[in-house]
Amino acid sequence: MTTSARITLAALAICGAGCVGFGVPEYKGLSKPERVNLRGYDGISMEPFVSRDGHWLFYNNSNAADVNTQLRYAERIDDVTFDDRGEIPQVNTHALDGVASMDGANNFYFVSMRSYSDDQESVFRGIFNNDRIDNVETVSGVSKHQGGKIIFDAEISADGALLYFADGEYTGIAVPTAADLAIAARNGDHFERLPNSTELLAKVNSGALEYAPCVSADGLELFFTRSEWQQTAIFRATRSAVDQPFAAPERVSAIPTGTEAPTISPDGRSLYYHQSENGGFVLYRVTR
Repeated sequence: MTTSARITLAALAICGAGCVGFGVPEYKGLSKPERVNLRGYDGISMEPFVSRDGHWLFYNNSNAADVNTQLRYAERIDDVTFDDRGEIPQVNTHALDGVASMDGANNFYFVSMRSYSDDQESVFRGIFNNDRIDNVETVSGVSKHQGGKIIFDAEISADGALLYFADGEYTGIAVPTAADLAIAARNGDHFERLPNSTELLAKVNSGALEYAPCVSADGLELFFTRSEWQQTAIFRATRSAVDQPFAAPERVSAIPTGTEAPTISPDGRSLYYHQSENGGFVLYRVTR
């Protein structure tokens, strides 16, 4: 894959809201889908992330192959209204830049294809300073450094100690042929894959594609996207302690299929995501 290539999550065979399937139990603790209003911006919005203090909403525009995917941000007015502030300065390139997340100390993480053809790295970080990202650098220790192996989604935990991410395998097309979630722990200035990552996520990963992880502040609740049989949907898994495996996931019943990329609010009451609508993507919220 070259630096000009795009990871086109939109091409994951998204199905309309009337689809049914997956054949798993449902989680019914969330309800009342509401569309999010990004004042001052009417373009495609994808991959939302709400900052740990709830003040900022990060997202990116379309990640289609013919679009220069860029990171954007918006300032909170209320739970479903944000003022768009435009592209985030000092972070975007001519390659794909997207999938933002941030810990409680304003360490900003994102996915970028800016150097993949040279070093097989795709996860980066910097410091968010309200109007820009400073000190952008590679997040070392998580890449497998093998051609076709790409981390295409990642989220940092609230305390900055753990990185949850999606390992993708690509064979020359925009859609991964395989994708599973994994976890790495911070060790000084780099990360190391947890030796028991597979066991912790054994009931989450499957023969389908799992990606776009989102973890609650206490680390006990995991939301993610699953793509299977030409459908995408958002799932939830829980565990009793951070050193325990996640239980078998349930599909979030209030969120239709054709959705991806969950992010949870700091108080745990709202879940945001992007949804296929009218040929594009927009942001929605459900609550509990």
